[in-house]
Amino acid sequence: MGVLEFKNVNRGFGATPVLKGISFAVTPGEVVGLLGCNGAGKTTLINLVMGMLAVDDGTVRVFGQDPRRDPMAVRRRIGYVAEDQELPPFLRVGEVLALYRGLFAGWHQETADALVERFGLPLGRKVSDLSRGQARQVALLCAVSHRPELLILDEPAGGLDPAARREFLETSIRLLNETGTTILFSSHHMGDVERMASRLIMIHEQEKWIDSALDDIRDGYSLALVPGEAATADQLLALGDCLCARQRGSALHAVFATDPEACHATLARHLGREDHQCRPLPLEEMFIELVGRGS
Repeated sequence: MGVLEFKNVNRGFGATPVLKGISFAVTPGEVVGLLGCNGAGKTTLINLVMGMLAVDDGTVRVFGQDPRRDPMAVRRRIGYVAEDQELPPFLRVGEVLALYRGLFAGWHQETADALVERFGLPLGRKVSDLSRGQARQVALLCAVSHRPELLILDEPAGGLDPAARREFLETSIRLLNETGTTILFSSHHMGDVERMASRLIMIHEQEKWIDSALDDIRDGYSLALVPGEAATADQLLALGDCLCARQRGSALHAVFATDPEACHATLARHLGREDHQCRPLPLEEMFIELVGRGS
């Protein structure tokens, strides 16, 4: 049984579609990075997993259950941290931990104690008096100390400095290594995705655009630079492996779901010329090219 399963999921707000025909499954132990621009639908997708929203069409299953019909059965197996998540500001850190310990039967006090020590958290200080980084650390501690089967991180380290963000991610990775927890996380930081994820799902214009192992993306995608007079963007898009093409200055930039050698051969065959360049595409550059930033 999969941990997560989306089948042809559609969700909108009023007349505005947010997710269209989304289908994928996540198996136990996977670490899946969720990418997309602001407004692409990442948080909506996560809220569907958490049962905070209902689908318009399609099905969502978490551990084989409907998170809307069986919210408690699902949530007790999940750890969740979001960028805008707020802890009760009037409680002291120790009181927050006691609250969560009472909510989750699987609470592991040794894990909580180890994280309190690692993060240097002041148990007697109120949440309202914590720094942003400390508040994120408390939230992560609460999310992982019951040893969840699924950890969901929705831009959890947004606004943190690089050192604090790395500490946050290393703690998440350690949890995975120790317990085999499945992790689904969204992030704008490509370095974080490359450090944590084994698989990448990219959502663009409400649809799932890429779903691939990270190693396959590193080895199996390329950027083609084609002289503007050699082809049009529509001609390149008509080629089966071309994901996007747009004019950048005097050349066309096109992303192909093939390695550079195969990309070069495809273009030479269809264009009848060889004055184009094809090269590997780092993840961050691929994201920028696909979503059209800087065009």
